[in-house]
Amino acid sequence: MRPILEATNLTLHFGSIAAVDGVTVTVSEGELVGIIGPNGAGKTTFLNLVTGYLRPEAGRIHFLGRDITGLHPDRITALGVGRSFQVPQLFLSLPVLDNVMIALACAGRRSLDVLHPLAEPSRRDAAHRILAQFGLDRDAHRPASELPEGGRKLLDIALAYALRPRLLLMDEPTSGVSALEKFAVMDTLVQVLQEGGVTAMFVEHDMDVVRRYARRVLAMNGGRIVADGPPEQVLGAAAPQVVGG
Repeated sequence: MRPILEATNLTLHFGSIAAVDGVTVTVSEGELVGIIGPNGAGKTTFLNLVTGYLRPEAGRIHFLGRDITGLHPDRITALGVGRSFQVPQLFLSLPVLDNVMIALACAGRRSLDVLHPLAEPSRRDAAHRILAQFGLDRDAHRPASELPEGGRKLLDIALAYALRPRLLLMDEPTSGVSALEKFAVMDTLVQVLQEGGVTAMFVEHDMDVVRRYARRVLAMNGGRIVADGPPEQVLGAAAPQVVGG
């Protein structure tokens, strides 16, 4: 499979602290990569660099062979890199369906005005299809604020998915989700990604989730990648620097 993401020697300091320290990694199309490591290891900072929310001091980022280093997040999203967040970024007072229709409107680069109403039939139908994929269609007319945490996580990822990414980066997709919900959330998510042919990387502190779903694991500590391989190999080391929370 061809590379979809190539990060080379990425470096960024916050003051005297190396948040990301010479990270080099290549991700191929179709991979599902888990990123683990203790708090402050550089995991979220790495995602922010790839998606343009931060600019590296050194190093380059290529997406499908194109240099995207330092591009604005909107431009990177338009090229096909999606992002979901540890804290879901939702319009909580709006119905679930409207949240997705807004994302679809953004994907279509159309202004929300009287000439292009939010709920035009084709967009509404597309939003219902996406919600059905994520198991949320029965909640379409509920305010997003009424969803359980697992539902909010899925909706946040559904909004990123609506932007038609080739690569989806997720920050702790099961954070705050109950033990009863987390595997159902991940089962749904992985199925959607596979059906859509979307490559994905996800930061995760729950090692049960990483073992069960990741096909490759990057372990970070001190801003560096300290292990890279299959879950059984990386997690089998059981070293604090690899599985720290």
